[in-house]
Amino acid sequence: MTEGHSSPSTNPRIGILVVAYNAEATLEKTLDRIPADFRPRIAEILILDDASHDATFTAGCRWSQLDGMPPTVVMRHTKNLGYGGNQKAGYALAAERGLDIVVLLHGDGQYAPELLPQMVEPLERGECEAVFGSRMMRPRDALRGGMPLYKWLGNRVLTRLENALLGSELTEFHSGYRAYSVDALRRLPIERNTDAFDFDTQIIVQMADAGMRIHEIPIPTYYGDEICYVNGMRYAKDVVKDVLEYRLAKKGFGTCGWIPKPVEYAFKEGDGSSHAVILDRMRGLPPGRVLDVGCSGGVFAERLEALGHTVTGIDCVEVEGVRDRCSGGFFLADLEEGLPADLGEGYDYVVAGDVIEHLSRPERLLADVRGVLRPDGHVLLSVPNFGHWYSRLRVALGIFDYDRRGILDETHLRFFSRASLRRTVRAAGYDVLSIGATGAPFWSVLGGGPVSTVLGGVSRLLTRLRPTLFGYQYVALLTPHAARTIIAGEHIDVQDILNRQFVPADSTTHRVGV
Repeated sequence: MTEGHSSPSTNPRIGILVVAYNAEATLEKTLDRIPADFRPRIAEILILDDASHDATFTAGCRWSQLDGMPPTVVMRHTKNLGYGGNQKAGYALAAERGLDIVVLLHGDGQYAPELLPQMVEPLERGECEAVFGSRMMRPRDALRGGMPLYKWLGNRVLTRLENALLGSELTEFHSGYRAYSVDALRRLPIERNTDAFDFDTQIIVQMADAGMRIHEIPIPTYYGDEICYVNGMRYAKDVVKDVLEYRLAKKGFGTCGWIPKPVEYAFKEGDGSSHAVILDRMRGLPPGRVLDVGCSGGVFAERLEALGHTVTGIDCVEVEGVRDRCSGGFFLADLEEGLPADLGEGYDYVVAGDVIEHLSRPERLLADVRGVLRPDGHVLLSVPNFGHWYSRLRVALGIFDYDRRGILDETHLRFFSRASLRRTVRAAGYDVLSIGATGAPFWSVLGGGPVSTVLGGVSRLLTRLRPTLFGYQYVALLTPHAARTIIAGEHIDVQDILNRQFVPADSTTHRVGV
């Protein structure tokens, strides 16, 4: 589909995964059609009987024992795993047995085993990560091959819709004749996919999201007496739901657990986000030492460095390149446990953009931050506003759930309103110098363009009028509360003064006027 990852492989181990359910009458005939000159190239055939009610397993065993057949493993699930679940088991077995290429072949004979050599050739040449047999590359051939008209129309309509939503150009989304690089399958979270018939669609979406290449070859269409176990309407609903769910997840809505979340924060200059607001505020402050808490890949730190600041980064994961972008160093630490002891102190600024809502005890981190900050230093932090109309509406309608990012990010452990944010930072020992609010990120959902610009302007206006309802995120500027005071010309921690109020009665304390 886009850039690839494969390289040509000499003598790859080729496996054929045969998924079968109630295929006693067709399984052996289908396997007999595997070209004789291709059989010596097959490392293994894996026949997976998905708890059939007939003698499919016996038929597979019988064929495997014939003279001259490739090494064959026949397995029968004691419980029906479903079309997708059977494939998951098969691909896991293919990886376990060291196969390099695996071809999905249906035991009912609907897809032509005669084309197995053509299915694996592009993978052997390293041209792609998957090869799909398409019945629609020559669309009239599908009708001539016996595909019912309503299925032909449904296939065309669904494929066009899925291409439009996914930004792909496949001629068919719904072919079950596929060959995969096993290494590519390892890199996809297919274990999270559905066990139903839309498993194949979810793999396409995952490959597109990962930038993997799919090559198509034309295949003939065959419809015989086999029984179709697919509920057409339910299948259509599921595949459209999958692609829509993916599109929404890329915008931050919903969780979509079968699509990996990016590790690195995607920062855009001037996008109106909390990070952009914090960066604007840092432009008005003199250069100094900055601790970037939750620095991700250091993209934000790189911009601070360009302003003359020296940035030290800290995060729970290390993204490639972060050490190059943080001239003050990088620390790998679990922020849930607070700041590491060797982080140093005397920082002029601490930035915590969209961090403390991910912690179960944000007060602890804020208290640790106060310990490494200069007495007159500043903390710039941002949190989502749970009082925003979006989260209020979902709660009021009884459809509360988490999203991949934003206010209802599934990794958030704490929710904040403006009032609870004030209480939290004051309890951690800070004075609030200011709290501002950002508008809703229509640029993220809609991209650029006039609609996004207009809605963004309306959102900013409403945010100024009523930030607690329309503010999407709060950005706070903090400073330590009375961190030090002057007594007899010395700088002494204010806590020491408070402690002196409780000295033992036999102690002598000489106090000079404050």
